Amino acid sequence: MSTRVFIPNDTAARSMGADDVAHAIAVYGERMGLDLTIVRNGSRGAAWLEPLVEVETTAGRVGFGNVMPNEVDTLFVHGQVNLAHDRCLGTVESHPWFAAQQRITFRRAGVIDPLSLADYEQHGGLAGVRRALTLSAAEIVADITTSGLRGRGGAAFPAGIKWNTVRQATDTTKYIVCNADEGDSGTFADRLLIEADPYQLLEGMIIAGLAVGAERGYVYLRSEYPWAITVLREAVARAYAAGLLGTHVLGIGPRFDVEVRVGAGAYICGEETALLESLEGKRGVVRAKPPLPAMRGLFGRPTVINNVLTLAAATDVLAAGGARYAALGLDRSTGTMPFQLAGNIRCGGLVELPFGRSLRSVLDEFGGGSLSGRPLRAIQVGGPLGAYLPEHLWETPLAYESFSAVGAMLGHGGIVCFDDTVDMAEQAEFAMAFCAHESCGKCTPCRIGSTRGVEVIQRLRRREESRRQWQLLEELCETMEFGSLCALGGLTPLPVRSVMTHFAGDLLTPVGGTGQ
Repeated sequence: MSTRVFIPNDTAARSMGADDVAHAIAVYGERMGLDLTIVRNGSRGAAWLEPLVEVETTAGRVGFGNVMPNEVDTLFVHGQVNLAHDRCLGTVESHPWFAAQQRITFRRAGVIDPLSLADYEQHGGLAGVRRALTLSAAEIVADITTSGLRGRGGAAFPAGIKWNTVRQATDTTKYIVCNADEGDSGTFADRLLIEADPYQLLEGMIIAGLAVGAERGYVYLRSEYPWAITVLREAVARAYAAGLLGTHVLGIGPRFDVEVRVGAGAYICGEETALLESLEGKRGVVRAKPPLPAMRGLFGRPTVINNVLTLAAATDVLAAGGARYAALGLDRSTGTMPFQLAGNIRCGGLVELPFGRSLRSVLDEFGGGSLSGRPLRAIQVGGPLGAYLPEHLWETPLAYESFSAVGAMLGHGGIVCFDDTVDMAEQAEFAMAFCAHESCGKCTPCRIGSTRGVEVIQRLRRREESRRQWQLLEELCETMEFGSLCALGGLTPLPVRSVMTHFAGDLLTPVGGTGQ
């Protein structure tokens, strides 16, 4: 019987040499006369262990972390798995880093062959859409509403309300748009899911289509993810061939088509209205709201716009029922969230947990301390528009309401760590500079305010009229917050103010200062 060897084929693993490891294992197996079947799976999200090689045994899949091509020969002894190898992790499922998680959305990531529809279905895939096909549109939306599922892209808007608005619209043409323009620093969950479990996204889009009466969906995918684009396009082609997409979903449902569109690369196109402009072939600038996209979205038609994680989570909501999903989490933050550990952290990767765990517990249990070995000083959660949190706020539960209460936000679940050498004044300037670079230019507070903000912070760092510049920065942040058209300009003050509140000393000392 052939022994199956799993080697991740996702972007992170390949960047760490997974292709060379796969080639070395194939050559070794042939040379030794071993009957090996190599499966290029997606990543389980443990970036710190890549390339993570797994060998299927009767006891489960035995893992080897950080495998180098020249070490392949030592993974086996007389054709058997070398359990005494110093890189051997034991069975992957029982490893503490994986066993302590509660995976729902990412339960198949790294387990299955991403492009095998049979593998997907064998591991629970399509259960959501099969149940959805037995329900009315109103019943599907009711299940999503009961689940409490909220948009996982940053705004955290209730998916049930958005879907119901589109469902009730009287237009005969409606659209489903997947926002896969994952641009936040320290985030990679969308890419990982698409590369590891692409049919889950397609299933979620079909369910959304059934819920609101849409027959066409678009995935807006960022150009910086070339492998994800390749995987998703192949998955779409195979889904059509298998009858999951096309004239009749699974042979019994209504028509549903999916098209993958690639963005040119602009952070602002992660904002829903700018994304719609880009999809329509125009320059990606924000639209004034109202009308909301749910009423007048793509090509002027009612449109559901959700990100990858939201649509993927919808498959589990429908498969298990909204009430079961709502039982997880904390208060109105229901279900699970894939948190992404990045920056100066030893065990970077994706960790899926129910909402409610404290930031500190996630750092301690999964992060393993800073990569530099120095004490951590600041944590930014929620991408470049998220607040920088000092240590006394790390007990804050990872939930939408808890973070809002301390002047922060969860965003897309990115957690970026900084050790005690970080210059927080530089980070404040970076926040303003990022906004100035990525602003679409539609509104004055964002376009001009961010540029002036960079100048003010630079004067503060040079200790020029500190009191006056400090007041000016406060007024500028207020203008941007309340005067900007979209979240880019409106939320840029959040990281800046967090530095002013928690790391004021860094702004009032010369460049490179370490004032507390």
